Amino acid sequence: MIVLHKLNGNEFVLNAAHIETVEEKPDTTITLINDRIYLVKEGAEEVINRTIEYYQKIHSLQKA
Repeated sequence: MIVLHKLNGNEFVLNAAHIETVEEKPDTTITLINDRIYLVKEGAEEVINRTIEYYQKIHSLQKA
């Protein structure tokens, strides 16, 4: 799960495993595998970095 912010500033948590695409057009648009779309304040690179961190945490927990 990653913490993001909607364009109105409201914080929400998104299940990173459901992300299909992340685009900047110009707002960052996240499309999930169920075709649901979220517009977020964070840039695409930040969304990608948070997703990578999420998977690194999952991987380190599995090793423990």
